[in-house]
Amino acid sequence: MAKKKASPKKSATKTPAMPVAERKKQAAKVVRRLEADYPDAECALTHDNAYQLLIATILSAQCTDERVNIVTEELFAKLPTPADIAGAPIAKLEKLVQSTGFFRNKAKNIKACSQALVDDHQGEVPKDLDILVNLPGVGRKTANVVLGTAFGIPTGVVVDTHVGRLSRRLGLTTNTDAVKVEKDLMEILPKPKWIEFSHRMIHHGRAICNARKAKCDDCSMKKFCPQIDV
Repeated sequence: MAKKKASPKKSATKTPAMPVAERKKQAAKVVRRLEADYPDAECALTHDNAYQLLIATILSAQCTDERVNIVTEELFAKLPTPADIAGAPIAKLEKLVQSTGFFRNKAKNIKACSQALVDDHQGEVPKDLDILVNLPGVGRKTANVVLGTAFGIPTGVVVDTHVGRLSRRLGLTTNTDAVKVEKDLMEILPKPKWIEFSHRMIHHGRAICNARKAKCDDCSMKKFCPQIDV
């Protein structure tokens, strides 16, 4: 008996992107709603200065902010300055940051980054995007976090998993790559809104529009959200 040929799988169709003008209108609605819902939203990483924020953001990769805050409390109590972390034995750093995951790589990066600050920047965090992204362990997202939160300099839009997910669901982008998502958002958001937009989107992603089960009925944006891939 001849075997039946398997039916070809249907390829998933990608939702077409809105025109830029429509995305700008949508972004304006989102911004107004976020400002009303989360007027006091701020960075969830505990820090007292730009250096602490830099190290905390490096440690936050693939880790929750809550866990990072627990780790950095002990880390900065024992090693508060760039010179302290630069001079610490790598084994000590690995033990202190172990619970954040990928601890060997993170320990190596915060030590090398701190050493670079001591050697080249008098122990200070530079206020320049191009310089920051050349520090060990620092990518564009980390640099944007530090420049925006610590110095109030809007060099870009911070795109983490929450910002990326919500931006796609709201129709602000169709991209999944963080760099492309950031480019799309920078195109449709006023520059003075870049910093707070990310903070507020992250808060909304945690409170309402979470990854596994979005609470659409409780969302203040349900009237204009296309709910893409929800």
